[in-house]
Amino acid sequence: MPFKPWKPLLLTALAVGAGATAATAQNVASAQKAIELGRYNEARADLRGNTSPEANFELGRIYQKRDIADSASYYFNKAAGPTPFGMIAEGRALLAKGSNAEADAKFDAAAKATKNKDAKVLTMIAQAYGESDVKDITRALTYEKAAEAANKGKDNPELMIARGDIYLHSDQGGGEAMSSFDRATAADANNAEAYYKKGVLNVRSRNGAGAKENLDKAIALNPNYAPAYKELAEMYYSAGQYPKALETFQQYQTKAEKSSDTDAEYASFLYLTKKYPESLAEINKVLVVEPNNLTMNRLKAYTLYETSDYAGATTAMDQYMKIAPADKIIPEDYSYQAKILLKSGRSDEALSVLQKAISLTADPDKKADLQNDLATAYMAKKDYPAAIKIYTDKLKTPQGDLTDQFRLASAYNNNKQYVKADSVYGIITTAKPTYAPAWQARAQANFYQDTDSKQGLAKPYYEKYIEIASTDPEKYKSGLVEANNYLGYYNLQKGDKPTASTYYEKVLAIDPTNKDATNAMKIIKGVPARKATPIRKK
Repeated sequence: MPFKPWKPLLLTALAVGAGATAATAQNVASAQKAIELGRYNEARADLRGNTSPEANFELGRIYQKRDIADSASYYFNKAAGPTPFGMIAEGRALLAKGSNAEADAKFDAAAKATKNKDAKVLTMIAQAYGESDVKDITRALTYEKAAEAANKGKDNPELMIARGDIYLHSDQGGGEAMSSFDRATAADANNAEAYYKKGVLNVRSRNGAGAKENLDKAIALNPNYAPAYKELAEMYYSAGQYPKALETFQQYQTKAEKSSDTDAEYASFLYLTKKYPESLAEINKVLVVEPNNLTMNRLKAYTLYETSDYAGATTAMDQYMKIAPADKIIPEDYSYQAKILLKSGRSDEALSVLQKAISLTADPDKKADLQNDLATAYMAKKDYPAAIKIYTDKLKTPQGDLTDQFRLASAYNNNKQYVKADSVYGIITTAKPTYAPAWQARAQANFYQDTDSKQGLAKPYYEKYIEIASTDPEKYKSGLVEANNYLGYYNLQKGDKPTASTYYEKVLAIDPTNKDATNAMKIIKGVPARKATPIRKK
């Protein structure tokens, strides 16, 4: 669940209004600040021994943020009572259990008890929806609008943050959420939380400049605002700046509290940045403390696969699948399970896993990813017709793209359907005329239709490949050797030795020990040698 903290001052006022002592209010305020920074153990320590409704309310929030619904509901219920505050607590207990209709009734009773005119109570209700997983935002916005009216047109930062959180539950609510957080910072230029949330939205929308500006602002206002460092790290990760991402995440670690949760986050980030051995060390450290930690068991299987320990990955994946509830298994789990099975020589089991996963996956994008994995599994079994069918079907959907065209052409090529492969490669070279690998692949498909090179079917495509690849010869070194060798052979068997020499000399300039070019140059110079060849056959 997204991080959606409340500002401390609002609930401090509500807690005092509910009859709390000054000491209770101070402890609650301290806990709220810790919760905002993701320091949940510290927040619990602040609340230890405090049995007030306000303290139980905050304990409910802590467990809700940690996705432990039963405990969240338990503590919210301990805070419940006949006051508006108590009714809101009971409503939140119901939301935690997924009883949304009953929760609506409790919030409605709390609002009516104040004649829908108490902005603080209405804001608390709006915040309750903002911190929940309720997708239908209609009811939540009713309370938010009532709170705006009670504030008589003056934007309240806490309410605006709640409004933004509510809109984030809507698929198309990003614009309104950002507008809400903008209103919060306009009302309070020192509101670190609002800048943080703006930065989070920027990261999600891949607005790197905006993300850095807003997250830097949150950190400037509060140098210990740990979640902002984590978002910055994710921003750098999304941009492919892995060293910077890891460095920033390590800064986050110094600001966040020391816990197995923080260690788990670090292990996950090491995995994401492809630091697999380091990630595995952190994963094992967490599993010593929490042997049934679902995410760490999952990542252990993934990471062992990435380090080529397929036997270990098999054991770890079996363990993960044993402890994972059915509703917690994600498409990526099936993908890795299938990869591990393939590496273990259990291809039929891998196909079965992927077919099952595809049937259970509703999300079109995730289903498409699994279809790619299934096609790859068929390719590994050399069942090219099955792979061709998958790619052909996928290209009829919105998820199909040029990458799938390339995969389809490769499948045709492997199935020796070279004319069809050439046709599909032609779609790619038309759409991306400067994409060198497509020209090379198209040349190869034509070569296999003309293996003695007498027709020169591959000639125009290798020439085009050389034109494009020569802009980055180090990157395309092997391809340039292949293309020049082919053109050298084509001209040699046509009897044009000067032109053939030019191409073979280019090969030797790239690879002085190339046997094909060396042999051909001997033939050209009249030195006895074995027959020259065009490109290496499969």
